[in-house]
Amino acid sequence: MCSVVGIYGNENASKLCFYSLFAMQHRGQEAAGISASDGIHIKTVKDRGLVTQIFKEEHFNILKGNMAIGHTRYSTAGDDSILDAQPVFARYGLGEISIAHNGNLVNAKEIRDELIKIGAIFQSNMDTENLIHLIAKNQKPTLKERIIDAVKKIKGAFSLVILSRTKMFAIRDPFGFRPLSLGKLKSGGYIVASETCAFELVGAEYIRDIEPGEMVTFENGKIKSEMIFKPTPKQCIFEYIYFARPDSNIFGKNVYSVRKQMGRELAKEMPVDADMVVPVPDSGVAAALGYSEESGIPFEMAIMRNHYVGRTFIEPTQEIRDLKVKMKLSPIKHKIEGKRLVVIDDSIVRGTTSKRIVRMLKEAGAKEVHMRIASPATTGPCYYGVDTPTKEELIASKLSTQEIAKYIEADSLAYLSIDGLVKAVNDKKENYCFACFDGNYPIL
Repeated sequence: MCSVVGIYGNENASKLCFYSLFAMQHRGQEAAGISASDGIHIKTVKDRGLVTQIFKEEHFNILKGNMAIGHTRYSTAGDDSILDAQPVFARYGLGEISIAHNGNLVNAKEIRDELIKIGAIFQSNMDTENLIHLIAKNQKPTLKERIIDAVKKIKGAFSLVILSRTKMFAIRDPFGFRPLSLGKLKSGGYIVASETCAFELVGAEYIRDIEPGEMVTFENGKIKSEMIFKPTPKQCIFEYIYFARPDSNIFGKNVYSVRKQMGRELAKEMPVDADMVVPVPDSGVAAALGYSEESGIPFEMAIMRNHYVGRTFIEPTQEIRDLKVKMKLSPIKHKIEGKRLVVIDDSIVRGTTSKRIVRMLKEAGAKEVHMRIASPATTGPCYYGVDTPTKEELIASKLSTQEIAKYIEADSLAYLSIDGLVKAVNDKKENYCFACFDGNYPIL
């Protein structure tokens, strides 16, 4: 779950990229980078680490120009290496190019193998590098034609921003798996970003979402839109459940409002006698508020989060995840002692975090701990940009709900149904991908 941003037509393009990436840091914490064009050359700065750790004032003296693209990395394909950080820059026959990609290509190995057979040399393990080679080896006379040919060869999830020396392109795959929005900067120019929370920080007005299958070209101070694929919307429902920031609007809806409604639907479907509703911070807060309002059970922030610790689900190894749960969450004992708790979380993926939370609450004196999950059981891996690469990692793929409740040591466990989730989103079910819940994959 990476983030991408593109700034066009603003002399502070690289700094606006920096602030946008900072706003979307939750989407990836392993690496970040910015490429900027001054109309003659593209310069790139990227490294492992957080946005604020990588970029210093001297870097913005390098990243000059009125166009820039940026990326924060959360690895789903590739290695934890500086070579696998984005944007991916290259010099080729038509000049210079840089690409930032959010998503995951399901035919990346097939394309890479074909390219290697005809002499391509790869510097990284990223599926994104395939695009550079497809564009460079194409013989069409314009970059735009080459890009269209290239994206028609790839399959999977891709929200792309592509920078040349004089143009910028924003492209969304025909399924629209990953969000991408267009805005107008109050200081001049345009912005595209994975989430609209970036718009608030840099002073941009939301215009609209880039549509599934659409390519937007930024050139000569103007923007031009065209549909390069027939749209078949299958937007990732997990963006609403976990990844997106609550203050963002994605797929045309506010994330906080959808999450709160998920909690309301969960309370209708899976009620329980309890003394208080307790969210797992921060991901369970909005749903817990909805559950509390619908059920009439008081809401209490009885678990505190240390905000100087990162997100546990997107840490790359289980050992680090285990340690960070202990570092991140702590109970308020005098609030929960002797009480029956309904604990609301957004999802259970591997089950280790939930187990530690239940144990922590019972050790702090909770009489009962009932887990309620504001999404369906995650039973299948995602091939479109979420780090659940094998079915074996997913606890709900091998254990029943009752068995999971026993494993996490909860008094009861229940999930929101797919129908309840659809009601909460208040949109057509066919516009979303539920593959991680129902196994119906739009493309493999």
